[in-house]
Amino acid sequence: MTRVWKWNRPVTVREVLEDLQRERSIAYTTVMTVLDNLHQKGWVRREAEGRAYRYEAVSTRAAYAAALMNDAWSQSDNPAAALVAFFGMMSEEQRQALRDAMRIAQGPEAAESHETFARATEKQAENRDENPDEKADGKAGRNPDEKAGEKADENQGRNPEGIVAENPASAEGDPGR
Repeated sequence: MTRVWKWNRPVTVREVLEDLQRERSIAYTTVMTVLDNLHQKGWVRREAEGRAYRYEAVSTRAAYAAALMNDAWSQSDNPAAALVAFFGMMSEEQRQALRDAMRIAQGPEAAESHETFARATEKQAENRDENPDEKADGKAGRNPDEKAGEKADENQGRNPEGIVAENPASAEGDPGR
């Protein structure tokens, strides 16, 4: 997929093969099988061109990455806590990219609230970096899901982004925790 995304146009097996052979030895049939598998899985579409096919990505690499993130996030039992933990792992460069993306996606009015949330997340990450034995709220050993629930209570069930967090009372009653 990397080669198909890189060129951002329909490609033939021969083109991919020649590009890959610059780095390593690989058989034509291997590349053909991989592209056929990608087609069967719905990752690429293909059109006949003479006796060969031209393969084109169904979606962009960015859309694929976004779908992976969305899938992982949606499987969390506490999405708000998962986002807080994810943001805490980001570098300053990644946080800036997130702020830029939010401005584009939400427009100028929403950007202000996103900035507030991003600054709070940055401060939390800085605190964690300065005090690695403590959590960002200064309470060592606490479950991040519990903290997210407490924060949701403080903000009447909403974080600065307006995302409804899980009800802490229901989390306490969940035997899976």
